[in-house]
Amino acid sequence: MPEMSDRITPPFTETSARQMVQNAEDIWNRRVAEEVPGGYSEDTKWRYKDFFLEGRENILPFLLERWPLQQDYRLKKEMWAFGDRRISVRFISEWRHRDSGQWYRSFGNEHWEFAADGLMSIQDISSNDIEITEAERTLS
Repeated sequence: MPEMSDRITPPFTETSARQMVQNAEDIWNRRVAEEVPGGYSEDTKWRYKDFFLEGRENILPFLLERWPLQQDYRLKKEMWAFGDRRISVRFISEWRHRDSGQWYRSFGNEHWEFAADGLMSIQDISSNDIEITEAERTLS
């Protein structure tokens, strides 16, 4: 988690928005759940598919439950658009289900809104998962 003086804050430029997207990709690919909550506001609101979460304190339990199911996870994010306090991203991820061994590719869009201090206050994610074979993987 960057110190406040190192944190990127709104209003975003194209360069700073792209850096936010890269930072998010990096932290999710590291898969260290304890690193994630510090980038979100105390009152953050998430929608991930049909799951709704409110409050920074609920992020870590969510990730600790979900992430172990997604083995060999790899993610790529691409900025779609940005504004003063908002960034939209499209993403693709590939992962293997811990219990079944089935590979999946997830496609989705994320819409982010940030508080003045650079902490994410809203994260809205729409995503679809499709079954793939290991040979069909494109991310490594």
